[in-house]
Amino acid sequence: MTQALLKERVKVNTGLVEIRRPKVKVKEYPMLDGSKKTLVQQVADGSIIKRFDKTPVPEKPTDVVCPHFLELKWAYGCPYDCSWCYLKGTFRFHNGRILPGFKVKDFDKIKLHVEEFLNKVDESEILNTGEIADSLMYEGNSKSFSSFIIPIFESQNRHKVLFLTKSNKVENLLKADLHNQIIVSFSLNAEPVAKEWELKAPTPCERLKAARKLYEKGYEIRLRIDPIVPIEDWERHYLELIDQIFNSLIPERITLGSLRGLQSTINGSSDRSWVKFLTERSNWGQKIEFNLRYNAYKRVIDYLQEKYSYKKIALCKETKAMWKVLNMDYRQIRCNCIW
Repeated sequence: MTQALLKERVKVNTGLVEIRRPKVKVKEYPMLDGSKKTLVQQVADGSIIKRFDKTPVPEKPTDVVCPHFLELKWAYGCPYDCSWCYLKGTFRFHNGRILPGFKVKDFDKIKLHVEEFLNKVDESEILNTGEIADSLMYEGNSKSFSSFIIPIFESQNRHKVLFLTKSNKVENLLKADLHNQIIVSFSLNAEPVAKEWELKAPTPCERLKAARKLYEKGYEIRLRIDPIVPIEDWERHYLELIDQIFNSLIPERITLGSLRGLQSTINGSSDRSWVKFLTERSNWGQKIEFNLRYNAYKRVIDYLQEKYSYKKIALCKETKAMWKVLNMDYRQIRCNCIW
């Protein structure tokens, strides 16, 4: 029995050891539509399952829109070392080393907390495994995370688990007998952007090939085109990416985001060449100038709608003002991390 799991257990009078079930904690949250709702805040100490609630309901035009979602924090860190990754600020130091690097948490503890959540929570939720780690970064090991977690979620039909990744290691997912409760979201970018600032990640083409394999297997596939960067000739590069996507699959939804940077991320980055694009402030760090962001979103959205009749589009960590000028209702958001 692992040390982490021992902390979850107590001795009883018989001398036997029994599991002390981790407590599911709830809290009333304000919703984007103005209502209030009682939702799961965390399980036990929140080290495995916790709601991401760092973004308040937007009030000012410069406030970003981000609905509160549940994280399944199975690991932290990422080996792909993208220049602008916010983990560089969140987990700048890992075991005395500067990222990239990652640490996987105790699987027994994860199982205990997840099963308690699945058994106790009636309202359907999606648990995001890719907020503080790449969801598929541990696939080359003897016990992959996907092989471990998928059967747990497939044992019920109420909650789903979300894999968010830049990886192309999908072999274990392709072997899964069932995947009804699984969502896989691939983060993509224009080829020149990935080549410049996502050096250790598989290429966008490699990621898209992996996404297609899962799509053909019947997986629900979501895509994030994020962060959009206004490089030279950006329009051509991003529209080419859209064509490549729809030549491969039809995603369940697409979430768009533009380059942004918390100060902690900027401070933790060794390559800050991307910071030159950031000239505006929000309550979620620095952003590209408003009109540049608007032009990029508008062109991509129009292209998706006009050429592919595709309308399942949302924005990630974008301001209330941007949603308004694009004639999009943030109160009805259906973005990458939520149902």
